[in-house]
Amino acid sequence: MFTDKRITVTGGKGFLGTHLIRNLSQRGCHHIQIADRPEYDLTKLADVQRMYQKTNPEIVIHLAAKVGGIGFNQEKPAELFYDNLIMGTQLLHEGYLRKIEKFLALGTICAYPKFTPVPFKEEDIWNGYPEETNAPYGLAKKMMLVQSQAYRRQYGFNSIFLLPVNLYGPGDNFHPDSSHVIPALIKKCIDAIDNNDKTIEVWGTGSATREFFYVEDAAEAICLAAESYNKSDPVNIGAGFEVSIRELTELIAQVTGFTGKIVWDKTKPDGQPRRKLDTTKAWEEFGFKAKTNLMTGLARTVEWYKNNRNLCRR
Repeated sequence: MFTDKRITVTGGKGFLGTHLIRNLSQRGCHHIQIADRPEYDLTKLADVQRMYQKTNPEIVIHLAAKVGGIGFNQEKPAELFYDNLIMGTQLLHEGYLRKIEKFLALGTICAYPKFTPVPFKEEDIWNGYPEETNAPYGLAKKMMLVQSQAYRRQYGFNSIFLLPVNLYGPGDNFHPDSSHVIPALIKKCIDAIDNNDKTIEVWGTGSATREFFYVEDAAEAICLAAESYNKSDPVNIGAGFEVSIRELTELIAQVTGFTGKIVWDKTKPDGQPRRKLDTTKAWEEFGFKAKTNLMTGLARTVEWYKNNRNLCRR
């Protein structure tokens, strides 16, 4: 039944969106529409309403978001809060008004409290304030969880909420002003090799830990949840491992071939001290478990970047 549904993917031209569209197509989904810029500005209600009227979806998978690394979050907290909040609120509400069958909202690990016990369990999501550098973004996305649960309780509206960790992989954002840590480090290392630089500079102390989720695995998790998960309880999706930023930087240097010195700028923030998800519920509820290990994922991402650097400069 899932493959015959009319599916609209917001942000379908983006990093995760392109992989998800491919996964849906490979599953035999025949009616996939993309809602993305420049055709639709999903912060504007008129565009959201026009999108629903034109694509007439039965299922909406909401990936569209304004995102970035620590620096971007520090520079644009108001934009990150407003744009993400208003997109989610309007899309879910208009979906309810049109009686669509299902709305899948993608949240973020940034919604978790700063000092969440590791591994992060879904029931801990309200036990504190998020890490300050990305709290506006994290809280804006978390409001979709509140809305999802409220609309199910009052209206019986079928919406679900997934919590992914940091994504990476081929097609990632490598722009230095807004990229996340893995593409930023890959670019730093390859630029240093090209320029014969003997050092690269990395923010923080390197002690913070993160979990990284290969984008093709994330697309698979979303498809499985869209097919068979029908509750408003949040579900973590991730790879289930933890690596320090220092170790990650050394791995990326190894994969790219950078042999120079890594200099740590300890005046810059580390962000949340630790991040690792408990992904038990994803397995129990819809049978998802990540398949791609970090070294394999990094190698594929580096290879993609080397072959597509000219596209990334545009």
